Amino acid sequence: PVQLGESGGGLLHAGGFLRLSCNAVGMNVEPLAMGWFRRAPGKEREGVKCIKWNSKDIYDSDSVKGRFTVSRYNVNNALYRQMNRLKPDDKAMYFCAARGYASCFKKSWFNSVDYRYWGRGTQVTVSS
Repeated sequence: PVQLGESGGGLLHAGGFLRLSCNAVGMNVEPLAMGWFRRAPGKEREGVKCIKWNSKDIYDSDSVKGRFTVSRYNVNNALYRQMNRLKPDDKAMYFCAARGYASCFKKSWFNSVDYRYWGRGTQVTVSS
């Protein structure tokens, strides 16, 4: 079975930085666009980032624009996200996901229904 596993979450102070990783096992995800989502307590799941299979297109939500970056290393079937200048509002469970397409699509990359495989998430907590 295909498994996505996130790592790198933790507890830190506002203004800090964190790097999350996601590794795929059981399938080569190179042909697929990959995304990061998060779910904060009491809120809906939110699309945060999407990166095309060849890294040529990247989309992100306004809430993280300029602070979070995403990269992928297809040779290792891995996805990364660097989170800088963290805020208390960034506290959430973060998930990586693999889309059913090679591209993100500007108007729909944030729709979770278009992602076929999901990790179990890693918790990020930011204190003020």
